[in-house]
Amino acid sequence: MKKTAILLMLITIISKIFGFGREITLSYFYGASNISDAYLISLPIPMVIFSFIGTGISTGYVPMYSKIRQNYGEEEGNRFTNNLVNILIIICTTIVIFGLIFTKPLIKIFASGFEGEALTLAIQFTKISLLGIYFTGLMHIFSQYLRLKGNYVVPALVGFPLNFITIAAIFLSSKTNILVLIIGSIIAIASQLILLVPFIHKKGYRHKLILDIKDRHIKNMAYIALPVIIGVSVNQINKLVDRTLASQIAVGGISALNYANRLNGFVQGLFVTPIATVIYPMISKMAAEDNMDGLKSSVSEAINSISLLVIPATIGAMCFAEAVVKLLFGRGAFNSRAIFMTSNALFYYSIGMLGFGMRDIISRAFYSLQDTKTPMINAAIAMSMNIVLNIILSKSMGIGGLALATSISAIFCTVLLFISFRKKIGPFGINSSNYHRSSSIFCCDLFYEDR
Repeated sequence: MKKTAILLMLITIISKIFGFGREITLSYFYGASNISDAYLISLPIPMVIFSFIGTGISTGYVPMYSKIRQNYGEEEGNRFTNNLVNILIIICTTIVIFGLIFTKPLIKIFASGFEGEALTLAIQFTKISLLGIYFTGLMHIFSQYLRLKGNYVVPALVGFPLNFITIAAIFLSSKTNILVLIIGSIIAIASQLILLVPFIHKKGYRHKLILDIKDRHIKNMAYIALPVIIGVSVNQINKLVDRTLASQIAVGGISALNYANRLNGFVQGLFVTPIATVIYPMISKMAAEDNMDGLKSSVSEAINSISLLVIPATIGAMCFAEAVVKLLFGRGAFNSRAIFMTSNALFYYSIGMLGFGMRDIISRAFYSLQDTKTPMINAAIAMSMNIVLNIILSKSMGIGGLALATSISAIFCTVLLFISFRKKIGPFGINSSNYHRSSSIFCCDLFYEDR
């Protein structure tokens, strides 16, 4: 288990680096412009529409499949998977048709400030990007299928073909036709599914035309998935509000916000995701065994370790925001105006880095206790706060105000989660006296101890 976790951590880190290279390539050829804005808004539109359903389905699929396989055997589990895949294809087709009919109104919702060339490009890009829903949807299920079969590595590798093909598409589009940019991105998304297909086939999956919407397993899975769908929708609404206001503030505003958010996400991917990935199965097992002392200790150690890693990164990002942006993006079409907007957003995103990291850990602690409602309620409260702050701060601070609003709401959400978690399980030992000790223990446990 430990070796697999460490391998996944390394793969994640390397994939993040290549993903970051993708953003650098986009900034080099297109900077913060109408083209980059249209591109960055067209890809999320179908993904936002689908992610409500897709994330919920993939989350509910795992416990449902495990239960079916345990009670009825492997064949019934595969039948359930086939039925779910076919239902998902129908759902995706419905979403694609809806998106093609209402492309322009959707773009106006996601980026109300788009006019002229930016709007025309966004409409063209979005009509093509809608096809990516099929590949993303199936990948949600098949990735979980492979993990259930004990293959964790292949699902973690899907980011590599995505990044390589996207980088190639950005380069080729700058030399040929701008539509190559979005067509290449769809091919990149499809490559993720193509990578999974031979491995799911090897694990025994054979696709069959089974369609039973009234199947009791489907109904039970939908019940499990509902809280997750609501939780995801809250996060996506936050992003929607950010992008909509950014499109009204300045040309290239969406791009600047995206580049700064990627830098913030890079820190989270390096320091938070590996710890969260390792600790989640550990605390889930402890919760199942009713080992609350062990759960409290592990959560405390994880939080302290993240603090030890993220606080220096936060200080560094705030002190050297402009230098970092200029070093990474300051070339090609990425001009001084783009550098200013992006570094401004990065500075204010940095304020919430620790909040983002701790929120992930505490949310997983609730999930390990099979409590999905508390994180959902707290996220909804924080979302309301974020929207209000977005409107207020963006008027006086521009793009930086949007980033600051996101940081404040993330910190606020984390505080709410801490309070709720403490009420649920009692004190869990986070204090300065054991800060360095628990951090060291956790890091050592990560590599050497088998729990």
